[in-house]
Amino acid sequence: MGVATADAVVIGAGVIGSAVAHALAVSGRSVIVVERNGAPGQGSTSASSAIIRFNYSTFAGVATAWEAHHDWLNWADVLEAPDADRTAGRGTLATFVRTGSLCLDCPTHDPGKVLALFDQVGVPYEIWDAATIRARVPAIDPARYYPPKPVDSEAFWADPEGELGGYHTPDAGFVDDPGLAAQNLAAAARRRGASFRFHTTLTAITTSGGRVSGVDVVCGGVAEHLSAPVVVNVAGPASGRVNALAGVGEDFAVSTRPMRAEVNTVPAPSGYNGPEPGPLVADLDLGTYFRGTLGGELLVGGAEPACDPLHWLDDPDVYEPGPTAELYTAQLYRAARRLPDLTVPNRPVGIGAVYDVADDWIPIYDRTALPGFYVAIGTSGNQFKNAPLAGRYLAAIVDSCESGRDHDTTPVRFALPHSGHEVDLSAFSRRRSLHAGSSFTVMG
Repeated sequence: MGVATADAVVIGAGVIGSAVAHALAVSGRSVIVVERNGAPGQGSTSASSAIIRFNYSTFAGVATAWEAHHDWLNWADVLEAPDADRTAGRGTLATFVRTGSLCLDCPTHDPGKVLALFDQVGVPYEIWDAATIRARVPAIDPARYYPPKPVDSEAFWADPEGELGGYHTPDAGFVDDPGLAAQNLAAAARRRGASFRFHTTLTAITTSGGRVSGVDVVCGGVAEHLSAPVVVNVAGPASGRVNALAGVGEDFAVSTRPMRAEVNTVPAPSGYNGPEPGPLVADLDLGTYFRGTLGGELLVGGAEPACDPLHWLDDPDVYEPGPTAELYTAQLYRAARRLPDLTVPNRPVGIGAVYDVADDWIPIYDRTALPGFYVAIGTSGNQFKNAPLAGRYLAAIVDSCESGRDHDTTPVRFALPHSGHEVDLSAFSRRRSLHAGSSFTVMG
């Protein structure tokens, strides 16, 4: 068995794993990243809707998303990108597309709490009534349908009961290519000295003297031991398996599970797009969300309405990667109630993805009971936008714990340079109480 040595091993090269690798490398550590796919961002990241929004149910969530938004605006600087990348044009660096976001009213989603957090953090917003929605986005019918109903029920086709409004955040949008964002972060990590091993299978987490000592892997049929005093689990839907290899989990108050979700693609209806894509819309009234694309299409996903079963997976590697008739019909018919001019093609187009879902849909960025073993898991399909911050959060936790701090008893606090706020990283602790104010959906 070959042996390689580093200061840290990162398991997973999705957008968050690549961000962790970059942040650890920036902090001065030598880093090896192991990834079973053939390139960064080929797993769950590539299927992300890559939405950049700010509405979360906690101060830490809103403050993190607002800070990360500034990173996407200054992406080349975050990456310390060379001049050739900065001037190469679209397709070299991921690009943030500002569209604004409209979150429609819903009885289970108290806008007062979210807007209070916006005020606290400094996120600009506007209150839109039904007339404003019609004027600003003519494609949208602001009818009230709550609660979401199965699309095969008579109740689904009932007339709406009044109208609704919502709140609009003008600075929201999306990243044009989520896989490219992961590749950008991986390239930035490489420029800082990190190395990546692709098509690599993790076989063991090793320990010595009561702490982690590295990992065993197989690549191309060749076994290798990667010796490191720090190992970070950023394995996405496979994170539970990795934790099991490390023998951690018993002290987790919050658990994670893999869940299949689906994003469908249809032509955007008339009146939705202008010169740029229309606003992304969070529609808990009907149990869906949608956003435009630069190519004139509409991406439609689900918001886990209570009337639909969740697609939990026993094995995160066994799932349908393409669109299914069940979710395609449910999600597109719901979107068509909100967008009356939307046409639903007979042939489904879309992609199936697997989320690593935490019990309260809030991620776990933390140490574990095994010294030297850290986790960035439970990202629940809503953390793509926060990847740059997640990387720095993990690096701060690693730096503090490896210097002797007990993050469990004296949580690390992270200063946000753009907003001036400070985030108590115990908000993402594995030992936290479940956040009762969560939407318990992908909205977080």
